[in-house]
Amino acid sequence: MSGSGSDEAEAIARASAAAEELYHLRDTYFPRDSEEKTSKLRTLADTALALLDSLPLEQRKSPLQRANYEYLRGKMLDVFPDYIKEAEDHLSKAVKLNPSLADAWLCLGNCIWKKGDLPSAKNCFSLALSKGPNKKILCQLSMLERSLAQGAENKAASIEESIKHAREAVMLDIKDGNSWYNLGNACLTSFFVTGAWDHAKLQQSLKAYQNAEKDELMHSNPDLYFNCASANKYLENYERALHGFEAAASKDPGLNADDEAQKITSLLDKIESSLRGLSRSKRLASLVSSLGEVILKSSHGKATVNVLKEGLNKAVAIIGKVLLFIKHENVAPLYYLICDSDQTCFVLSVYGLHSDAIKEGDRVILMEPHYRVIDFSWKGTHYHFQSIRVDFVEQLLVNEKVPAPHHLVRACIHAQHKA
Repeated sequence: MSGSGSDEAEAIARASAAAEELYHLRDTYFPRDSEEKTSKLRTLADTALALLDSLPLEQRKSPLQRANYEYLRGKMLDVFPDYIKEAEDHLSKAVKLNPSLADAWLCLGNCIWKKGDLPSAKNCFSLALSKGPNKKILCQLSMLERSLAQGAENKAASIEESIKHAREAVMLDIKDGNSWYNLGNACLTSFFVTGAWDHAKLQQSLKAYQNAEKDELMHSNPDLYFNCASANKYLENYERALHGFEAAASKDPGLNADDEAQKITSLLDKIESSLRGLSRSKRLASLVSSLGEVILKSSHGKATVNVLKEGLNKAVAIIGKVLLFIKHENVAPLYYLICDSDQTCFVLSVYGLHSDAIKEGDRVILMEPHYRVIDFSWKGTHYHFQSIRVDFVEQLLVNEKVPAPHHLVRACIHAQHKA
C-alpha cells in the first residue's frame, strides 16, 4: 500500500510541477511576437494535460483525488489570457468536491474574472482567503479591487481596500517581491484614480517597487520596470524613468515601453528648445512688468525661483507670467513655461486641470511650490532646466482667482499589469 501511495504522490507532484512550469513560462517569456508565446504555451499545456491524463483511473476515484485532478486540469487550461469555459467547469467541480482547496478557489476566481464577472470572482477569492492567510490570494483581491474601482461610485474606497489587501500580503512575507510589486501598483493607481494627486502615494509606490526589485524572481517581470518608470516619470525623475522604460522594453517588446521613453525625450526636447528661444527674447521685461502689481491675499511671502530650495517650499509663493503651453502626448500633468519677476524662466507642471484653465499671457500664483533642477544627459543630449510642480489645484491662482470648477479634471490612469 505504501508503494502505491508513494507512486500516486509522485505522479501528482509531476503534474503539479508541469502546471507550475506552464505558469512560469506565462509570467517570464515575452517574445516580440505574441503568437510565439501562445504557441509555446499551447505546446507546453498539451504536454502537461497529457501527463495529468496519464494518471491511472484508480488514482482519481476518491472525492479528494478527483478534486485535485479537476483543479490541475482547470488550472492548466486557464493559463491563456482569454476565458475558457472548460477551465471554469473543471475548477467548479474541484471546489464542489473539496471546498477546502484554497488554490482551486483562487484559480476559479481568476478564470471567472476573465469573463467579466468581477463580483463572483471576488466571492471566490474571499472563500479562498477564508481557508487561511495567503499572500497570493490577497494580491489577487487587491488587483480585483482596483478593477472594481473603475466602475464604482466611490473609487477611493475601493482603492483603499486594494492598498489594505496589498499591505496584508506584504506583512505575510516581507521578502516576497510580487507582494511589494502589487502594493506599488495599488499606490500608483491611487495617485490617479482618486484624483487627489497626492505625490506621497507616488513615493510610496516607488519605495514598494524598489523593495520588489530586491527579489531576484521579479527581475523577469517587465511590468515592474514599466510601472516603476511611470512613477519616476510623474515624480520628474526623468533619467530613472528612461532607464526603467528601456529595461521594460528589453524584457517585453510588446509593452510599448520604447514609445513611453520617446514621449519623455520628445517633451524634454520641446522644453529645451522653447527655453532657448525665450532666453533670447527681448520681450521678457515687458511681459513680466505687471507681476509687481500683484498683491497676495494669503500669508505666503513673495519669492522668485532663484531663492527656492530643492523640494517643498512652505510659506512662499511664486508669481509668474505664462509664456507658453507645452503640448505633449501624456494625459497628465500639464506643462507650461513661466517667467518670474526676475525674468527667470522655468517649467511648471500642474495636475488636476483642463488645458484651457491656464492660457498664455495669464498671471499665476504658485503657493508652496515643489522645486527641483533637472540636470542629466541621455543618449548624447543634455537637459538642464528649473522645474516647479503644483500637486493640488488649491495651491494655484490664475489671474488672482481660484480655477473654476469646470476646469477641474480627474485623469484615470492605471498601473500596467499582465495577468
